[in-house]
Amino acid sequence: MGRPEWENQQVTTEHRAGFACFVGRPNVGKSTLMNALVGQKVAITSTKPQTTRRAIRGIVHRPDAQLVIVDTPGLHRPRTLLGERLDSLVLSTLTEVDVIGFCVPANEKIGKGDRFIADKLAQVGKTPVVAVVTKCDLATRKEIAEQLLAVSELGEFADVVPVSAAVGDQLDVLSDVLVKHLPQSPPLYPDGQLTDEPEQVLVAELIREAALEGVRDELPHSIAVVVDEMMPREGRDDLLDIYAHMFVERPSQKAIVIGHRGERLREVGTKARKQIEALLGTRVYLDLRISVAKDWQRDPKQLRRLGFYD
Repeated sequence: MGRPEWENQQVTTEHRAGFACFVGRPNVGKSTLMNALVGQKVAITSTKPQTTRRAIRGIVHRPDAQLVIVDTPGLHRPRTLLGERLDSLVLSTLTEVDVIGFCVPANEKIGKGDRFIADKLAQVGKTPVVAVVTKCDLATRKEIAEQLLAVSELGEFADVVPVSAAVGDQLDVLSDVLVKHLPQSPPLYPDGQLTDEPEQVLVAELIREAALEGVRDELPHSIAVVVDEMMPREGRDDLLDIYAHMFVERPSQKAIVIGHRGERLREVGTKARKQIEALLGTRVYLDLRISVAKDWQRDPKQLRRLGFYD
């Protein structure tokens, strides 16, 4: 996970620092949970499954610990080359963290996807696994109790913690539980840093999040965004010029994203620009274009060009 070398430093306090990974099937609330623990939005969220496509790191700073949370794509049986690469990313991440949070929503019955992941986690080895029952605000007390029991029967877990990221319930308990599994270590990141994602990646993700709203069927999985250029406007220190490119797989999808007379694309650009300005703390000019990259999810060359490496 890129942990720094601390051999020459003495750990003089009980301070702990390390990596926790959230894993679960698509759309169980992993990104929302990470954002809530970090206290700021560092990963995009959507009601669409498989929104997360990268291992995003969010950093929780505490007086006694620094918890680096790795939010991963939803683990599932892949149907495309992109899906295979995302699953590979998740499985490789599981072997590199100090503790794993297995997320299962309180308001949905345990299914094949949850059992598939539980079986994968049973093969990880000695890394402790904490079962996290998410979205408890959407379930009754009886349903939560039944889900806690059902989750406990999926495998051997170090702890089982019910939480609600939406209302902030039990987040401090989950943080404590994860921290106790971390090694003693000085902080791994500077105080105040909330993520190690490059700004261009965060900007591309915010554009993709805006584009996901209101679309249906297979389109969410077919949208990719690349930031081509991001630089201050010449002669101005209060305006950032961002040139970004959105890719879809078919001309029909391009028409959906553009909308009637370009109305929808303008809405996407406006929403994304506001989010980017909030993230970067400066005014932004966003130039957003859209192109067709035929079947890019299944094309190794196009996957590399869009930033999804082997």
